[in-house]
Amino acid sequence: MTTTPPDVIRCAYAELVVSDLKASREFYVDVLGLVVTYEDDEAIYLRACEEYLHHSLILRKGAEPALAVLAYRVRGEGELDVAEAYYLELGVEVRRVPAGTTRGIGEAVRVLDPLGFPIEFFYEAEHVERFTQRYDVHGAGALSRLDHFNVNTPDVPAARAYYEGLGFRVSEDIRDDEGTVYAAWMFRKPTVHDVALTGGAGPRLHHIAFATHERHQILHICDHLGAVRKSDQIERGPGRHGVSNAFYLYVRDPDGHRIEIYTHDYYTGDPDNPVISWDVHDNQRRDWWGNPVVPSWYTEASRVLDLDGKLQPVVERTETKEMDVTIGADGFSYTRADGADQGFKLGEQV
Repeated sequence: MTTTPPDVIRCAYAELVVSDLKASREFYVDVLGLVVTYEDDEAIYLRACEEYLHHSLILRKGAEPALAVLAYRVRGEGELDVAEAYYLELGVEVRRVPAGTTRGIGEAVRVLDPLGFPIEFFYEAEHVERFTQRYDVHGAGALSRLDHFNVNTPDVPAARAYYEGLGFRVSEDIRDDEGTVYAAWMFRKPTVHDVALTGGAGPRLHHIAFATHERHQILHICDHLGAVRKSDQIERGPGRHGVSNAFYLYVRDPDGHRIEIYTHDYYTGDPDNPVISWDVHDNQRRDWWGNPVVPSWYTEASRVLDLDGKLQPVVERTETKEMDVTIGADGFSYTRADGADQGFKLGEQV
């Protein structure tokens, strides 16, 4: 590439197509505690308590549950021209989106990126009340902010190279002694990731993650789901990741979209922040306590739309899948390389 990439600040919002707005509202607002910025019969615009942009999640009614867009905020309005030129040189589909096409968002550039995902870049956005100190409306499980996206893609090294071209850096990855890369965590803001690349059939959305301040807020969400007799929406956790060191919970919305609630990862902003590589056989990479990973976490994900709202075809991964390496006879993920006492190492990006 000879064209400069746009200056991405962070992941900013996602739009999900859902089949039942009422059921989705009960999940995202009544259980997870997201704040409604605007809603009508077609869509609900939501934000977490500390966010002041118009929304970080759109739920739009549709026939087929899917991911409609992943959006990144850029550093200024001029970066839209940069984004347009960059992706035109990449040879992918590029569209200039007028201000107001998405409620609360200014002019934007949407692309179907080389990985097959509908991606938006924007700067201007409507500001709304930040609920940081609105403790009178916070729930006990209050979500603070959008933290990251996680996507399934067949070729993780190629996806990593694409995101590195956009100026993202790698914080951690999972690999084996043969050089197969199973996943990579990449960031622009100074946390572990804005996007994670998980090897698998794709393009598919694995999950969207919201951050909390404290672990007890995650535990409250579990209690809340139990109290309303919807504990079956807890897919995995609570637990602590090896990768990222974050405390986590994975829940599924009424359409099966996966949401992670996430807290306590670490700062990555220094220019020499070291990359941590985990052995795929290290049982603690996905859960620090060694709890097995349920098979659905590896196999199920949300379909993705193109820029015209049509479902993208899914391409199977040809390299070895993480599930193929780690799932045992009991159907759960739990392996460790013989004699291994530490499954990760600090090293240079490769």
